[in-house]
Amino acid sequence: MLKLNQLTNPVDDWDGLYQFLLVPGLGNSSEEHWQSYWHQQFPDWLRITQKNWKTPDIHGWGSAIKRSLSLLDEPQKIILIGHSFGALASLCYSFEYPEQIAMVVVVAPANPAKFEVDDALHMTPLVPVLMFASHNDVLMDWDNAEKWAHIWQAHRVDMGDAGHINAESGFGKWPWGLNYIRDYLMQTLSPSL
Repeated sequence: MLKLNQLTNPVDDWDGLYQFLLVPGLGNSSEEHWQSYWHQQFPDWLRITQKNWKTPDIHGWGSAIKRSLSLLDEPQKIILIGHSFGALASLCYSFEYPEQIAMVVVVAPANPAKFEVDDALHMTPLVPVLMFASHNDVLMDWDNAEKWAHIWQAHRVDMGDAGHINAESGFGKWPWGLNYIRDYLMQTLSPSL
């Protein structure tokens, strides 16, 4: 496992073949959230912006992803890193535009049924999915996390009792998660280079 001080931007490592896009969930991610720390650490990574962070509109989140990607000077394969509802939106976007996506990382995805989007998410993505899930997440219980990981054919990382894997549950900078994602991406995507 790489140490945090050895961690470089994977986009640089792969000569700009991949672009990372952070997709926060409802309410956006606070300054103490791991997504905000990662965006500060890697300012070349994109992060969606939108006016309404309070309404769980899967199509609105998808439009925000599309707008963010339109900022790229040239097309690149995208690695989406979504949290909570943003994880669901990332998966939906990958279903619609699989040719644009290299991988989807979902962290503490919300239960699709909670937001009545389970029909839109009941399919297998055409890209690899890495899923971090917790046994005591208030937005997705463990049994449902296992069910959805199976549907999405996700490589699931069991985080134990980690709550919603956000700042409130003690996941600020979360270097372990960043290192895990980097190692997994290198194992999964490097052979295609």
